[in-house]
Amino acid sequence: MPTFKPQSLYAVSHLIATRMGSAETEAAIVADHLVRANLAGHDSHGIGMIPAYVRLLHDGLLVPNQTPDVVLDTGALLVIDAKRGVGQSMATDAVRRAIARARQIGACVLALRNASHVGRIGTYGEQAANAGCVFTAFVNVADHHDIAAPFACAEPRLGTNPFCTAIPGEDGPSIMLDMATTSIAAGKARVAFNKGVPVPEGSLIDSSGEPINDPTGFIRDHTGALLTFGRHKGSGLAVLCEVMATAVAGGQAAGQPTRGGILNSMLATVIDLSKLGDPAAIHARVGATKEHVRSSRVAPGFDEVLLPGEPERRSREARLRDGIPVDETTWRDICAAAASIGINDADIEQAARSNER
Repeated sequence: MPTFKPQSLYAVSHLIATRMGSAETEAAIVADHLVRANLAGHDSHGIGMIPAYVRLLHDGLLVPNQTPDVVLDTGALLVIDAKRGVGQSMATDAVRRAIARARQIGACVLALRNASHVGRIGTYGEQAANAGCVFTAFVNVADHHDIAAPFACAEPRLGTNPFCTAIPGEDGPSIMLDMATTSIAAGKARVAFNKGVPVPEGSLIDSSGEPINDPTGFIRDHTGALLTFGRHKGSGLAVLCEVMATAVAGGQAAGQPTRGGILNSMLATVIDLSKLGDPAAIHARVGATKEHVRSSRVAPGFDEVLLPGEPERRSREARLRDGIPVDETTWRDICAAAASIGINDADIEQAARSNER
């Protein structure tokens, strides 16, 4: 696959976001978010999402430069309705507000409703951790046909419903868990389809409820479903993400009438670590737990013991050095989406080359 420098993909993403109507600040947030997802190894949430965003724009299901409604702002409670605003911008601003509140009074419970696709949730965990805050989020995915089958279900009833928690260290997150509650994210099935490779065993069923590893039907025909991870345990967490983000936070739920969009709602807690004690002492205790886990003998079939967040850090180091791979199908889809809003291939190439070093 061809590889691109991060700054080249940033320039392309920024160009497209700007042409979609986003002002400079919003376009910069979107482009930065997408490239950071690619750097972390989560191509499912990187620039490959651009065609979906352009489709949502054409369908009136994504609103650039939206002004969110602050539904409730009292004490530790903050409720914001994004009204289909650009998800990365809406979520970044909402978490920024929650961080500010946590610094004032110790903690904030944030309910963000009805944002267009917010992207990789770990980015917001990093945002909070970089500000010295602990972050936990229950997120749902709605406004399109269900794509995830809970435990014992032969057909989809939920979205991929991510969960994330991050704990700050001395320099960014000390440890962070960011995951879909399905065995793989929907975007990873899209990446596999674009590359012409199977998805892992145990991650997908067909329309009859039988296990398959060919993502063609799921991506092209919207049949079958992703499976939740860990049998009943991952399924239980998926249901809790749905309930927390909808019944509690007030976002759109699975099973409600859909318009073919991608809406995320989130119930998050943000806690100022310094209000709980000496941050250095807390960092040391977290580090001790990490070292205790790492002290185990390595199990057969593994090279080493890794902790949550370490694969992403290693991916970032490697891709900053070697470039970000983008498969040809994904690149063609991005160029086609760009063309639909008046950006030709020469414009894309110029943007990509303008930031090469």
